[in-house]
Amino acid sequence: MEVNIQEINERIQQESAFVDALRMEIGKVIIGQKQMVERLLIGLLGDGHILLEGVPGLAKTTAIKTLAAAMKAMFHRIQFTPDLLPADLIGTMIYNQKTGEFQTKQGPIFANFILADEINRSPAKVQSALLEAMQERQVTIGEQTFALPRPFLVMATQNPIEQEGTYPLPEAQVDRFMLKVKIDYPSRDEELGIMRQQIAADIPVASPVISAEDVLKARRALHTVYMDEKIERYILDIVMATRDPRQFDLDRLSNYIAYGGSPRASIYLAVAGKAHAFIQRRGYVIPEDIRAVCFDVLRHRVAVTYEAEAEEMNSEMIIQEIIDTIEVP
Repeated sequence: MEVNIQEINERIQQESAFVDALRMEIGKVIIGQKQMVERLLIGLLGDGHILLEGVPGLAKTTAIKTLAAAMKAMFHRIQFTPDLLPADLIGTMIYNQKTGEFQTKQGPIFANFILADEINRSPAKVQSALLEAMQERQVTIGEQTFALPRPFLVMATQNPIEQEGTYPLPEAQVDRFMLKVKIDYPSRDEELGIMRQQIAADIPVASPVISAEDVLKARRALHTVYMDEKIERYILDIVMATRDPRQFDLDRLSNYIAYGGSPRASIYLAVAGKAHAFIQRRGYVIPEDIRAVCFDVLRHRVAVTYEAEAEEMNSEMIIQEIIDTIEVP
């Protein structure tokens, strides 16, 4: 089948016109943190969820709140605590004395954007209730099943410093997140801008520039972004190297990897690669798109052995070695 790249490129340039307006609107409120904002857009377009790791005060809540405001979408922040119950998240059945019947009271999960703050503070029961909603895009309360609004994006945060009294997410659950993004402190100039902005008389707020329908339309357009077979094979090589490094002359890594990326890794690398191209307003995927999203897609999917930990090797170092070794198409 003949593919007209120029035609696809022109179409994607039109379809992605809103990206610049959205970035500008978010940029009014958030100074710096370009990578976090970009990853939020990739998650939104790729219909995936994001796990954020960073110390407190790095504008994680502000970022997703601003994105929701720029879309005129519903946003709920849920603080995960050890005493949180699944009903606090998804809702419950309440007895109405007037009618003598049970009524459904929907929980805060019913929104377009959910910030699951410090997800590892709550026990497995609550985590699994959230993950069911993330995976199935629906919630069951009593005998009724309710579809969640679209788009639906969960951004969960973890504090990397405090690990006391936490319930770490099991590997199978972490795999449900499309991206795991690590965010760092702003630069000196950015922090000066943040400080000035926060002590000014008027703190800027985002205005709606796109609608939820625009996002759903962009998701449909995302599927048309062209990905060559060479790029597909490149993705598979990277993922296969996390499972069996010996195939790619990376024998040294075989003692360091406990297990590699699941098929979700390949799917999400392809989707995130297409979303990255879309954000760059390009109708075709290039190897740089895959390399740009590689760490965020794979860092939580490559588990290291005790031997790797003893030698101070982490999953990011392993991914870096794989990327450096595998031939770029």
